[in-house]
Amino acid sequence: MLKKRYEGFLKTPCLWVNNSIFNIEQFEISSKYDKIEISLDENLRLGKYVERLVSFELEQQNDISVLAENIQIQDGKITLGELDCLLLKNDKPVHLEIIYKFYLYDESVGDSEINHFIGPNRKDSLLEKLNKLKDKQLPLLYSDVCKPYLDTLDINIEVIKQQVYFKAQLFLPFSNQDIKLNTLNTDCIAGFYINLNALQQFEDCKFYIPNKKDWLVIPHANVNWLNFNTFELKTKNFLEQKFSALCWIKFKNGELKKLFLVWW
Repeated sequence: MLKKRYEGFLKTPCLWVNNSIFNIEQFEISSKYDKIEISLDENLRLGKYVERLVSFELEQQNDISVLAENIQIQDGKITLGELDCLLLKNDKPVHLEIIYKFYLYDESVGDSEINHFIGPNRKDSLLEKLNKLKDKQLPLLYSDVCKPYLDTLDINIEVIKQQVYFKAQLFLPFSNQDIKLNTLNTDCIAGFYINLNALQQFEDCKFYIPNKKDWLVIPHANVNWLNFNTFELKTKNFLEQKFSALCWIKFKNGELKKLFLVWW
């Protein structure tokens, strides 16, 4: 399953191109899918799991040398934050922040394309994440307490570049899948979302509920598909706990798609 997760990760596009969002520059890397030879702790949360996949991906590049990862920046006993990765690309230093997210388009939130994208459980949003990057995570590099860390790695703060490796899967409402994205990368649209009230119209479909790490995986037919009634029963518990579930759906014509069944 690790291979399928890594392949799904590699095939997830970056959320925008160049520095078109908030002047935050995307990291550019071209990786062909190849076998992955690492062992990963299955107990890692998804964000940390993805960081390990990126670490492996970076190691395969001839023009990249990783200097340090997951650097805790501390002021005395207080942890101010963490730098995900410091690397050299073509011998030039880069501070890289790694993000992999799932966002759903809700037109009732905010008044712009970026504002409309929220987390599956409505607890976070794309705008919040971008503001955190811009105002907290990226400026940490230039703080006084960070300087000794950079000095030990012989990194000149004057020349280091800051970039993000921000990949995402975007989901549109089933009732309006013709939404055109003008700012974000349309290739990131991975599926649609519905709530329980709309579920009945899919009663002739089959379903699969992957575990969270397998949210990375591109849907394929070789899984234990659930019929509609079993699926409805299994998801009841998620929804009651206000947890939106990512699922695969197989239509009668054999087409496979991702969907979020949301509690709201």
